[in-house]
Amino acid sequence: MKKPSKKATIGIVIAAVVVVIGIAAAVFGPMIYRDVIAEPAAEAPALEIESTAPSAADASTLAGSWTVASGSYAGYRVDEVLNGTDVTVTGRTETVSGTLTTTETELTAADITVDVASIATDEERRDEYFRSEALDTAANPEATFTLDEPVAALDGLADGTQATIPATGTLTLNGVSQQVTIDLTAGLDGDNVQVAGSIPVTFADYGVEAPNLGFVSVEPTGSVEFLLVLERA
Repeated sequence: MKKPSKKATIGIVIAAVVVVIGIAAAVFGPMIYRDVIAEPAAEAPALEIESTAPSAADASTLAGSWTVASGSYAGYRVDEVLNGTDVTVTGRTETVSGTLTTTETELTAADITVDVASIATDEERRDEYFRSEALDTAANPEATFTLDEPVAALDGLADGTQATIPATGTLTLNGVSQQVTIDLTAGLDGDNVQVAGSIPVTFADYGVEAPNLGFVSVEPTGSVEFLLVLERA
């Protein structure tokens, strides 16, 4: 039997190496993307209170109108499956506006607007798909949250402590409105108030089909997250 030439042997070795590299890329590539290439998912929103001393505010200090100020952000958190590897993705935007109204003891009104079209992740192609395919941001560029009923839970802020405030409101996303219940975390930071929260969402409830492109799929549920820095209007 004729032995393969040296040139043929080298070709076989190169082909084998290419196959091995291809298999390794398919198996380990998603994990490398998750652990090395992709940016880690952002931490869940939490109050960023700079002062550790109790506030001197009393109930009357809280009464009035408040507007969303610099330092606020909103976005989403979803879980992707990339070739069998779990990847958590967060998108963020600082284009958030709105107003809240309080009495001495109640949060009586809240209207928050988020520029969904400006939400960005660490991957531009994902963002383009999010804006044009997952959500039609050209037709529905904003998401809104409106408080449906007063919340009597602000007295816990008067002594400078953080308070958890259950609230019921209407979330409008992709042109679809759904009533939601959310636990808000609120606290005083000097003259400002901070409010953080996360709203669980099922995408189908808002007319959004969770993407499934074969090599990557998105779980059918996720969350809308936010941190609001509020200043006196």
